[in-house]
Amino acid sequence: MTRARAPYMEWARHRPAPEVDLAGSNLLPCGLDDLPGAREALDIAGESPDGYAPLVEAIARRYGVAADRVATAGGCSGANFLTCAALVDAGDHVLLEHPVYDPLVAAAKMVGAEVSFFERRFEDGYALDPVRIAAALKPKTRLVVLSSPHNPSGVLAEESALRNLARVAEKADIRVLVDEVYLDAALGSKHPPAAALSPAFISSNSLTKSWGLASLRCGWTLASAEITERIRRARDIVDVWAPIPADRLSVLAFRNLDQLAVRARALIEANSRLIGDFFAGRRELECVPSRSTIAFPRFRDGRDSGPFADRLFRDHRVAVAPGRFFDSPAHFRLSFGGATEKLRRGLAAIAACLEAF
Repeated sequence: MTRARAPYMEWARHRPAPEVDLAGSNLLPCGLDDLPGAREALDIAGESPDGYAPLVEAIARRYGVAADRVATAGGCSGANFLTCAALVDAGDHVLLEHPVYDPLVAAAKMVGAEVSFFERRFEDGYALDPVRIAAALKPKTRLVVLSSPHNPSGVLAEESALRNLARVAEKADIRVLVDEVYLDAALGSKHPPAAALSPAFISSNSLTKSWGLASLRCGWTLASAEITERIRRARDIVDVWAPIPADRLSVLAFRNLDQLAVRARALIEANSRLIGDFFAGRRELECVPSRSTIAFPRFRDGRDSGPFADRLFRDHRVAVAPGRFFDSPAHFRLSFGGATEKLRRGLAAIAACLEAF
């Protein structure tokens, strides 16, 4: 069996440190002072055989579901892996979107699945097409995996497309994992968690990309009670439960989401305006508008973005994620969830590098 790998994550973890990082995709990290009561919450005692109960209950309250529909995990990536482990056997088929965030592919391969892809096309604005998904299903398909907002483009799925996909999945008796880690940060109106639309859906999410709390590693799934039980049992094999101090702080975060949302919204709205103005003035690039904190521009002439990303880092110490990690070499992924002043510097460096490239 081919060993599972996630080349983008390998690159992200081991690349040299930039002065301006537009390649990573977390929201600007919170400090202890951004989360009231954080210093007092660091009690290390507690148990969580089916997830730390106060945290499970806090997540359930946020989404208006019963606690037996919530499974906690180590971040959204952990939730995605546990879902694959719970629902997919070796030799089963998993259908994923393309372009795709490569840890999603690696998770499916790690449990022994055969993988293939359906297209989310630039020319269609990366829209989710249930007809294209249905045509790509195979007799052994057990799971479809997609993201909304889409990683790497930041495009949000239409609720109507998700409902149509639910009908496809229910008819075929398959499950659909929707990675919603950027959903809370999406601008404008947004669809509800996919798991609220159909029992065929599993929603995964975390406190990372939208809230600035990546270090807590608080992730979860929303699903039917039956699937949630299977995911919880998969976690028994992997890590049993999360560190209690992190879970306690995560409970505190849920109590203060309104305050954290004000912080995140101000940052994202300011940065989105900068991004929109930047792409409007760059003739070398074209980009589908993003609803999240990531964008996926491409060179109009189709050139490989790798040499550009290398030069940008070498000459300006600014990092973007080359498109090769998303099997889209003419593109690069740019994150704009960080500090606004650093984003200004990064965009100025990209402009200078484009003029010289």
